Amino acid sequence: MIAIFKKELWSYFGNWSAWVIIAAFSLVTTLFLFFFENDSNIFEIGLASLQSYFVLVPWLLMFIIPALSMKTFAEEQQTGTLNWLFSQPLKTSDLVLGKFLSVWVVGILCLIPSLIYLYTVYVLGVPEGNIDLGMTFGSYLGMIILIAAFSGVGILASSLSQNQIMAYLLGVFMCFIMYFGVEQLASYKLLGGADFILQNIGFYQHFLGFTRGLIDFKDVAYFVLIIGVTLVLSNHFINKKK
Repeated sequence: MIAIFKKELWSYFGNWSAWVIIAAFSLVTTLFLFFFENDSNIFEIGLASLQSYFVLVPWLLMFIIPALSMKTFAEEQQTGTLNWLFSQPLKTSDLVLGKFLSVWVVGILCLIPSLIYLYTVYVLGVPEGNIDLGMTFGSYLGMIILIAAFSGVGILASSLSQNQIMAYLLGVFMCFIMYFGVEQLASYKLLGGADFILQNIGFYQHFLGFTRGLIDFKDVAYFVLIIGVTLVLSNHFINKKK
């Protein structure tokens, strides 16, 4: 698993793709938080808070994480190297976990530049340091867990697809449905009491607690379950390709 993890990380950073994605992600968030006129602009909001950042980032990650994960298995199958990996002395579970961890790590690295935003908001606060650090760090923890969930969904999409384009589109669709689609459908209140159950199936409600600084065991357990299910399903579909 560690060998696969290192190989995948090298494939991301060795050809500059990870650097480009991190730079593009940072540029977009900077523009929305400090320059563009929108509801996420910190200066327009007038609050020493990064909550607008944590509202914006999941929408960007819906497109970035599938872009990272689309090559994990779809490319291997497209180029024919998946059969070569099957011939190596490693378990399919190690293969899935190694690729999952590499996507997760690159996704987490996308958040590192935001520490500059945290310092900026901390300094600009009146008085200086007037920021809810508990809520902020809870949001960061929620983002890290949400990235893991998106990574699991992306890996599953790649294991189901024959090529990278299909893996990317399927990954974006699945991430969108799990984060926003289910929540939006439940908001219409078409199913009566089942709307509450439907609402709790999606990512949004469980991520929302973290953004409020509330680290609930139920939310953590939910994301752990989602990650586990996506990885088990990925392992199953990859085994079927042997």
